[in-house]
Amino acid sequence: MKLKDVLVPVDPLGEALHFLRMSGIFYCRSEFTAPWGLTLPPMADSLMFHAVTSGPCWLEVEGSEPQLLQPGDFALVPHGAGHRLVSEPGAEAPGLFDLPREQQSDRYEVLRHGGGGAATHLVCGAVRFDHPAAHRLAKLLPSVIRIDASASPEADWLGSTLRFMAAEAHAMQPGGETIITRLADILVIQAIRSWMARDPAARTGWLGALQDRQIGRAISLIHRDPARPWTVASLAAEVAMSRSAFAARFTALVGEPAMHYVARWRMHVALTLLQEKNARPVELASQLGYQSEAAFSRSFKRFIGVSPGAARRQRDIVLPDF
Repeated sequence: MKLKDVLVPVDPLGEALHFLRMSGIFYCRSEFTAPWGLTLPPMADSLMFHAVTSGPCWLEVEGSEPQLLQPGDFALVPHGAGHRLVSEPGAEAPGLFDLPREQQSDRYEVLRHGGGGAATHLVCGAVRFDHPAAHRLAKLLPSVIRIDASASPEADWLGSTLRFMAAEAHAMQPGGETIITRLADILVIQAIRSWMARDPAARTGWLGALQDRQIGRAISLIHRDPARPWTVASLAAEVAMSRSAFAARFTALVGEPAMHYVARWRMHVALTLLQEKNARPVELASQLGYQSEAAFSRSFKRFIGVSPGAARRQRDIVLPDF
């Protein structure tokens, strides 16, 4: 199936959330007894989550107020920042890799630690986004997102989902890791939706542009069919706007001109395909609408900073900011 052989959705913001397909780096069932503490190291380009299934704990992220997490709460640390989980503020918190862990699989482990007091159980994980839209969205998120189970309108199903996750994490039957992964996907997306619904910052910039009926549709068209020979005039026609009004509104909402966004998006798609699918530059040139591999390579290096061949070999190249 080609990139363009997909219908453009009527909900551009929903499409951005759809692109939050995650690949797990690791998952951990944590069983703590007070007093206890744990320091999580920074993990670049990753999102870390903590689902509290029993007992309280404190989440401490530099630059944010400490947050008390209660059973049923779900917290995200979206930018891969190092942080601490503790039974109480000031508790000693050794590093994750300094504590003994029981390896269950390549990506799943059990951690038991503490002084023998009151128990706290969590399911924790680190995931990475693979799609350029997901990278763009993740960078706009705050340093911490927390769903308060007691105050959430979705408290019933959130509680059921967390209990299901806890049961799977404890039993680890065949397929358990897959179930935990899928449940984590749902909880991460719901946490982001919850933040977007209550924080005015989610209605500005690129996220605000996605929620604009016409500019959001234009962004979806670019995302779904980057190879199309887009012009300002053709995008404006697609969303029933004049060329001048569209150009001004796109720049005002997105923060850059439409054609610059088109070129940048193509290069982000190319980098993802080079790194995740081991695509060949000559294939990408054709797939993304370039007349020659040389023209594609020049554009790629201008936006990404290295040649397509180098990006294909160096899997740790990070997507530059939009």
